Amino acid sequence: MSIKGVSRAPLRIAAFGFRSYPPREGSAGADKFAKELLPRLAARGHDVIAYNRVYPQMEPEERLDELDGVKIRSFRTVSSRGFDTIIHSTKVTFDIIRYNRADIIHIQNGGNSIFGAALRLFGKKTFLSQDGLDWERDKWPWYAKLYLFLSSFLTAHVHSAVIFDNVFAREAFTKRFNKEFDFIPFGADVDYEREDSLPEILTQLDIRPGEYFLFVGRFIPDKGLHWLVPAFESLETNKKLVLVGGSPNPSPYEADIRRTADPRIIFAGFLYGPDVHRLMKNAYAYVQPSAIEGLSPVILEAAYLGAPIICADIPQNQYAMAGHALYFEKGDTADLAFRLGEALSDPVGMQEKAVAGAAYVGERFSWDSVVEQHEAIFNR
Repeated sequence: MSIKGVSRAPLRIAAFGFRSYPPREGSAGADKFAKELLPRLAARGHDVIAYNRVYPQMEPEERLDELDGVKIRSFRTVSSRGFDTIIHSTKVTFDIIRYNRADIIHIQNGGNSIFGAALRLFGKKTFLSQDGLDWERDKWPWYAKLYLFLSSFLTAHVHSAVIFDNVFAREAFTKRFNKEFDFIPFGADVDYEREDSLPEILTQLDIRPGEYFLFVGRFIPDKGLHWLVPAFESLETNKKLVLVGGSPNPSPYEADIRRTADPRIIFAGFLYGPDVHRLMKNAYAYVQPSAIEGLSPVILEAAYLGAPIICADIPQNQYAMAGHALYFEKGDTADLAFRLGEALSDPVGMQEKAVAGAAYVGERFSWDSVVEQHEAIFNR
């Protein structure tokens, strides 16, 4: 079997480094990526295992052993941010080595490179997906930033391949380590379940199509909600702001965001799949105020589903959307408020950007292409 000349001999693949498979409360882009990539690999005849984290605060529930052709193995870990990854990855590495679960190990997060080194010693081929310069993220304390910075040396040298989702992080690694790395952007195309009647999630949140701005993501400093909330509060509009997500662990930052007294701001909690897609499809605009991103799968999905995009002017966002988004200066609340007001005053122009943006990302970012390229690298 082959796809565009790529060998399709079945592979034994194990994947870890994300929080939950399938995504659930506290999940992020890494979980979304796994949910898109792994079932597609399984559908091509490969034996795929996803390693899932179980946290102490999780409600007792029936654990899934398989979903969409992907086998699921779950291990308990702690709630402490950062340490949950180390403990879980240690258990996963031991499990793979002891029971010879797979030959190809797909890892997310450069902080896991130390485990990749151990797996390489036991003859495994490891492939690490890196979405950015993790030690620059404000969510981490100094000791975590130091660990992630030091881990980057392992990332560059121990794996069979390192795959970046954006050209900017890849360029930084190439200059620093004088090595070539792989680049595979995320896909944008998602299944959308169309409904003739008003989608149930809109009814639950008491919102109407085209009458709200939308944000989807974790409530952490990197995502810039401390700029978005006051910018929206300053607007004179009847439209609402729907914030989907939350903090993976209770945090003072999330508590500060939730202290807003603006009744137009709706905290929708953690939502996934069709509910999020319906919110994107019916939003007046999707807003992404992040200070740092890799290639944002949320922006790509929202644009693909036809939402006008308002986002920070960081290079990764400009790479994703080119001239088909409304940009504000990163970290500038006043400029974000101005752009939100500009969007409100020009609904026709926003819809024109939405149509052009949907066509642009649909043509450039395909999940089928993502899977084919991963398959080619795994077989290389």
